[in-house]
Amino acid sequence: MSETGFRIFNQAFSAGAELTYAALLTAFFRPFVPQDKRRCGLLLVFFVYILFEIVCNRAALPQGSFGLILMAMLLVVSRWIGLEKPSVFLLTLLYFNARISSGLMVQSLYFIVERSVPYRLEPPEAVFLRAALLVMLFLLSHASMLAVMLYALQHQMRKQRMTLHRRELCYLALVPTAGILFGQVISRLLVEFKDGVLLQLYERHPAFLAVIPVLALLFYAGAYLTITFQQGMAALRAEQATHYMEYQQTQAIRARIHEAEQFYARIRGLKHEMRGHLTNIKGLAQSGEYASLEDYIAKMDESMSGFELTLQTGNPVTDVIVNETRRRSLDLGICFQVEFHYPDPGAYDAFDVGIILQNLLQNAVEACEKVGEGERFIVLTGKRKGRFFLIEVKNSFTGEVVFGQDGLPVTTKQEDVPMHGIGLANVRREAEKYMGELELKAVQQEFSATVLLQERSSL
Repeated sequence: MSETGFRIFNQAFSAGAELTYAALLTAFFRPFVPQDKRRCGLLLVFFVYILFEIVCNRAALPQGSFGLILMAMLLVVSRWIGLEKPSVFLLTLLYFNARISSGLMVQSLYFIVERSVPYRLEPPEAVFLRAALLVMLFLLSHASMLAVMLYALQHQMRKQRMTLHRRELCYLALVPTAGILFGQVISRLLVEFKDGVLLQLYERHPAFLAVIPVLALLFYAGAYLTITFQQGMAALRAEQATHYMEYQQTQAIRARIHEAEQFYARIRGLKHEMRGHLTNIKGLAQSGEYASLEDYIAKMDESMSGFELTLQTGNPVTDVIVNETRRRSLDLGICFQVEFHYPDPGAYDAFDVGIILQNLLQNAVEACEKVGEGERFIVLTGKRKGRFFLIEVKNSFTGEVVFGQDGLPVTTKQEDVPMHGIGLANVRREAEKYMGELELKAVQQEFSATVLLQERSSL
């Protein structure tokens, strides 16, 4: 290879290397960008990388400036990428930590390979060719290792969605930041010129050939394990919140059952009192005291107004839940239609069905509150089909429903209210007890939740 050819190769190599690193960054971002913005968002990430790489190279900025500038610009355009700024910050930080860690590991291997190839006095063409092959080997090795490391991070992060508040973000960013700073310091020490003499770190301290790659791997592993630990903590908090919510719902259902029992006790007491009321009415009618009779009947009607349980579903638990929703719907101007018939007792636990109904109806009421008056509706149906019991709730809603990887709606409300979003997860878990499933659909401005339960022989 001639000197001119080597110069052309060097320019092409630099361009190819940056295109490779830009493509790896774009691929790392890909699973986290929403589907509707994926094409434009990923193109934006790729071109921002290329643009500012060119700018930084021409401006001859200090080492490490490119990473800071790239992160700042990606944060600026995060809205158009389709990601929140904390997510962009963390992904960019993890990318550079993996890139620097893999670079340090490959650099030590490159030094060993370079020293293992015998160096003889050769014509310039052979020297240029040897140099070209070695740098190509370095790039391919680095790109391959970086791709594997980024894929491992990406795979782990996709297992569970994390809510990145300030505290969680600082915790997750600590190890990658330390890894990047460590890499920047070591890269300055790898090659130095002193009194016109080239000094290489690995020549002066051969032990660093093993120490530096191990430390780089530890920084990468630390970032990976921090993500894993944080996901585990988030799952634990979600599980605790779920159990707490279940406990609260169970207590609420028990209280409503107690209210229903008191209601039916008052009904039984009214039956005993009715004989006396009829005797009094008969006496007032026979004596011709019609005004007193009218007042007496009005007072009876007023005292009996509290004995109204409008909707009968066939079970006291579901009775109180459905009637409570009916009262709330009347107050909020929601058209509430019900065709719910509880199946035969024994096949399904009333508390399980109560938790399902309470979560579905509560979500429906909250969704209808955001809809304009006159367009609010909730339709509840519950019917048995053979060995299956089908529960369906349809309601109006406004806005857009985005479903996450778990099939449940993704909502920003979860960031402010930890309990939000747990309701439908509870419904799914209750359905799975009966080898059933939860199906969610959003068509135009109607949201429907369908729960299918399979009859169990014994509970």
